[in-house]
Amino acid sequence: MDEESLIRAAQAGDADAFERLVRMHDHNVLRLATNLLRGEEEAHDVYQEAFLRVYRNLGAFRFDCSFQTWLYRIVSNLCIDHLRRKRVRRTEPARLETEEGSVDRLEAFPDQRADSDPERSLLSQEVRTTVERALGGLTQRERLVFELRHYQGMRLKEIGEALDASEEAAKNCLFRATRKLRAELGGLL
Repeated sequence: MDEESLIRAAQAGDADAFERLVRMHDHNVLRLATNLLRGEEEAHDVYQEAFLRVYRNLGAFRFDCSFQTWLYRIVSNLCIDHLRRKRVRRTEPARLETEEGSVDRLEAFPDQRADSDPERSLLSQEVRTTVERALGGLTQRERLVFELRHYQGMRLKEIGEALDASEEAAKNCLFRATRKLRAELGGLL
């Protein structure tokens, strides 16, 4: 069955068709949520909520855009809402005081790969920190557009549709994001 047939069958109540739709998109949805939220537990929550909303609202899907665009719009909105709520909540400090002294929570989870060597791990951590800091300097919308374009491979027209904006607005947002990242990551490029 092609995607449109699956959607129509799921709209008619076919649970098996809905499950196949979920399987077609689940990895990309989870990857998008993980990239945007930077936390697996939070990403899984958004993943579940996204497919729950798709299930509840699938009858309203009218094929005005692609199913993927509609799904990414739901995931993007959920991620943005989650980030807004998270920003409002009191953030926990990165350092934790213990009996042994002060511990950095971010360094509490060492690299467990068998092939890791200390020098490579240090360099990877430095690059990861620099990239995270650069991505953190983007607005939510810039980061979302950047993620959708470069990590999900969506075209600018699809991104515009997913964000309920024009293709030109998505293009301008991507341009701003790329310019900021180049300025911040100039030494790595």
